[in-house]
Amino acid sequence: MAAKKKAKKAKKAPARKAKRKLAKAARRAPAKKKAAKRVTKSAKKAPKRASAKKTPAKKAVKKTAVKSSRSASKEFGEGNYKAAHRFGKAQESFVHAHKSDIPAMGHKAEAALEGPEGKELAAAEEEAKGHAAGEEP
Repeated sequence: MAAKKKAKKAKKAPARKAKRKLAKAARRAPAKKKAAKRVTKSAKKAPKRASAKKTPAKKAVKKTAVKSSRSASKEFGEGNYKAAHRFGKAQESFVHAHKSDIPAMGHKAEAALEGPEGKELAAAEEEAKGHAAGEEP
């Protein structure tokens, strides 16, 4: 029984294909006519007159968005890593340049704290601690 159904379908298949082709061609025909009408209409149009003066085209201006420092440098988390790196390098170069002077600088600073300007330096230190990040005054 299944063989008979397959045979019938095989006979109907070419007929179906032919019907589809005819239907497709019928649908295309109006599109071709419309296209032909468009061509004839455009050929009939009068040529445009030249305008007296044309304004020059405006140049496109690129808008630059203001980027935050974090997104521009792709830093994540707290702190500024580039600034910390620069600070570390500067400190290292200072120590390398003044290796022999550092002990003398320390003794000089200690003497200043113990001398007459010691109270002013201590007051300045306390004020600076109030401005430190993460601490409230």
